[in-house]
Amino acid sequence: MPVWGDDPAIIRCDHRSPPSVPEQAVPEPGDPCPEGARPAAEILSWSRRLLDPALRNAVETMPDTMRGVAAYHLGWRDERGHRLAGRAAGAAGKAIRPALTLLTARAVGGTAEAALPAAVAVELAHNFSLLHDDVMDGDLTRRHRPTAWTVFGTGVAVLAGDALLAAAFEALARGAAPVVPRAVRTLGRAVVDLVEGQSADLAFEERGDVTLDECVVMAGRKTGALLGAACALGADHGGGTADQAARLRAFGERLGLAFQLADDLLGIWGDPAVTGKPVHSDLRARKKSLPVVAALTSDTPAGAELAALYRRAEPLTGDDAARAAELIDAAGGRAWTIARADALLAAALRELDAADPTPVAAAELQTLARLIAHRDR
Repeated sequence: MPVWGDDPAIIRCDHRSPPSVPEQAVPEPGDPCPEGARPAAEILSWSRRLLDPALRNAVETMPDTMRGVAAYHLGWRDERGHRLAGRAAGAAGKAIRPALTLLTARAVGGTAEAALPAAVAVELAHNFSLLHDDVMDGDLTRRHRPTAWTVFGTGVAVLAGDALLAAAFEALARGAAPVVPRAVRTLGRAVVDLVEGQSADLAFEERGDVTLDECVVMAGRKTGALLGAACALGADHGGGTADQAARLRAFGERLGLAFQLADDLLGIWGDPAVTGKPVHSDLRARKKSLPVVAALTSDTPAGAELAALYRRAEPLTGDDAARAAELIDAAGGRAWTIARADALLAAALRELDAADPTPVAAAELQTLARLIAHRDR
């Protein structure tokens, strides 16, 4: 099993027992907050109110076919192009990444409005990745609806994802002129890392020798890179220093890996009413998620039984997937993942504190960080 190195963001592997949660304290939800700091629901609602008009404007510039697929994927329209409203329009997600962009701009003394082009770009790039991810994984549902590729076809969904990525860079170009070149480089590098992480994730499905170190690097690229870029873009658009931008990027990267750990837990033990996906969907697909690889490399009887189950040629039944979940838990994969997420949250909050943020924005970023890292609990 993995053990901690000196840096909580890095691990090495051996076959000892899962570590306990490190002593670095994660601030408790009841800790005092500065006056004016909002709870998570209010922060996300505020972010969506700022984001949505600009995001819709960006999508409206697309040609008809791409616009229709994007609007469906984002939960704005149904498959026939009819506008959705109220609870039916709930498929757009929480938009956590743009919320981080807007808040990090405030954290360095700037305004959320100055960072709005970057927030739009981050959300467009994220949804580009989701459209492609659904195709590659063969996922049939997302956010309680059929995935776009199952409705419009694989090719059209892939092209719509490409259009969203192009629109992301168009959105960045609308920012303040001095920061645009650096912003384009920041987002471009994050997308390259994201694609490399997704490529590794696909390759792992065909391999039986995936190590936990490899899996952590993959997750850091696939999820951490874009969250890190979201925070760095906010700092740049808010007028922060180079050191503040670097610290906030590190905050986002560590938080992104914690986000992936929580997502992996939800993929195994999450309630379908919350996740929008069938129970044990990741296990049925034999995904090499972090809890799975932690269990497979545990050198335990449960880990060995799980490996045998994953090697079976025939599809996994519902009972097989349920047994796999039990084995991951017994082998320590669940405990390791929870402890790792807590350690990454603590490391992320230390980076945030080192960026010398404004008090209210810092408190709100802490609130979102806890929400992201503890979505599975």
